[in-house]
Amino acid sequence: MSGELTKAIAELEEKEAIRLTKEWLDKGKDPNVVFEEARNGMATVGKRFAEGVYFLPELIYSGEILRAVKEMVLPKLKKEVKTSKRGKVIVGTVAGDIHDIGKDIVVFMLDVNGYDVTDLGVDVPIQKFVDAIKETKAPVVALSGFLTLAFDAMKETIDAIKKAGLRDKVKIMIGGGQIDEEIKKYTGADAYGRDAMAAVNLANGWFK
Repeated sequence: MSGELTKAIAELEEKEAIRLTKEWLDKGKDPNVVFEEARNGMATVGKRFAEGVYFLPELIYSGEILRAVKEMVLPKLKKEVKTSKRGKVIVGTVAGDIHDIGKDIVVFMLDVNGYDVTDLGVDVPIQKFVDAIKETKAPVVALSGFLTLAFDAMKETIDAIKKAGLRDKVKIMIGGGQIDEEIKKYTGADAYGRDAMAAVNLANGWFK
């Protein structure tokens, strides 16, 4: 694999992306590696959207391509995971962002690793996260966001959780798009994950 799937998704070549994914999985390629290529392709799409090269229709179409890839990759991932100790985790894509692919992968991986996941969906209002923490008493919250505008929404969500007096009761992870250490600091999150297994590893560490 040399970035072929990354390029296919970045160029919105649906048939090629599906062909490559099927071919690689049939040959026994690591599904995590396959999805990493797909994630990199989406990162390029996100960058082009931010630069005004791509617009909302391209963004939506890229999501449809990644969804098709996801449907092929998930069954393979499920065969590889092992069950760990259970705990409650809240997951949602922050307000203003409608991307669900990365979130769905995180939800799936947490679920098959034994976690009780509350999936709030996409474009989640800030108050909905606060209410979910109060209702479920979940000690871990995962905020997802693909677009750069999600960074402010993540910060505002975490600020609201703090204002509600709940910040010391939860660990918060963020992920998606161009998330890095600087964004983690900006938002006030406890940690960030580059992929779904990173989210599982963080949860495992926090539930020790």
